[in-house]
Amino acid sequence: MIVVTGGAGFIGSNIVAELEGRGETDVVICDWLGQGDKWRNISKREPAALVFPEQLPDFLEANASKIRAIFHMGAVTSTMETDADLLVATNVHLSTDLWRWCTKNEVPFIYASSAATYGDGSNGFADDGSVAGLSRLRPMNPYGWSKHLFDRKVARWVADGAPTPPQWVGLKFFNVYGPHEYHKGPMQSLVSKSFSAAAAGEPVTLFRSHNSNYPDGGQMRDFVYVQDCVSVLLWFLDQPEVTGLFNLGTGKARSFLDLMGSMFAALGKEPSIEWVDTPPEIRDRYQYHTQAEMGSLKKAGYHLEFMSVEDGVGAYVRLFLATDDPYR
Repeated sequence: MIVVTGGAGFIGSNIVAELEGRGETDVVICDWLGQGDKWRNISKREPAALVFPEQLPDFLEANASKIRAIFHMGAVTSTMETDADLLVATNVHLSTDLWRWCTKNEVPFIYASSAATYGDGSNGFADDGSVAGLSRLRPMNPYGWSKHLFDRKVARWVADGAPTPPQWVGLKFFNVYGPHEYHKGPMQSLVSKSFSAAAAGEPVTLFRSHNSNYPDGGQMRDFVYVQDCVSVLLWFLDQPEVTGLFNLGTGKARSFLDLMGSMFAALGKEPSIEWVDTPPEIRDRYQYHTQAEMGSLKKAGYHLEFMSVEDGVGAYVRLFLATDDPYR
């Protein structure tokens, strides 16, 4: 069995789809579905089991000898979440429990960290997983801090020579976009949030720049298509000797105007943008440039090319957003 926590969520459901596409028949989804359309992310899948998170400890113990790997994508992912206790319980304590279980049962553990751990980027975007390297980072919100806290716990365990899973991999996801993000509300990518307006011939909204070094719409992000992320994740599954903390972006920052321009181009329309001020409550914490340093992943042996914004957004629009069925 392969267990995917957060398996009905954005990245998790894409992992499940790709595992099935590879012929895996014993894929276990651990997640809550709620009352919205999140269930549709897995409506075409045939999981071996659908387990609620509170049932996971008992499920793992009952099936310990059958589990080949755990992809731990489950988390509270909102950068606007203010309940730090909830973030610690989910993003730190649950991750710690799964780490210990995988260590005890010698099961590979591949988990989601986040580029939010880098804070404002003033200390760079190098995926240095050492105790000293991580200590220099200053996340700017509780979500980023919770992810960073677990990364630091892992670094300390490794440095102290504590037991670890036979393979462990942490991925610092940058700005991921693609199918199955529709349930995420305000945490969807700008492509997903803006598509309906653009398709209807209406303007889309972007934040003005409040930094003289960047023009309006020139704010930069490392946008990465979810299918590229899944390719990396499954590559790690196939490379059990590779372990560590890695960035997962493209290594090429692009502007929000590039992103929106690619969406309009895929629709065959001229870009139409309306500008609004960045809200005062986030203006001082707003990031103007993120770009993953990807040398560690390449050094580990991953050499597939990542899709450009033009190609990734184009595929997203044509194959999903502009169709009658935007689900894989």
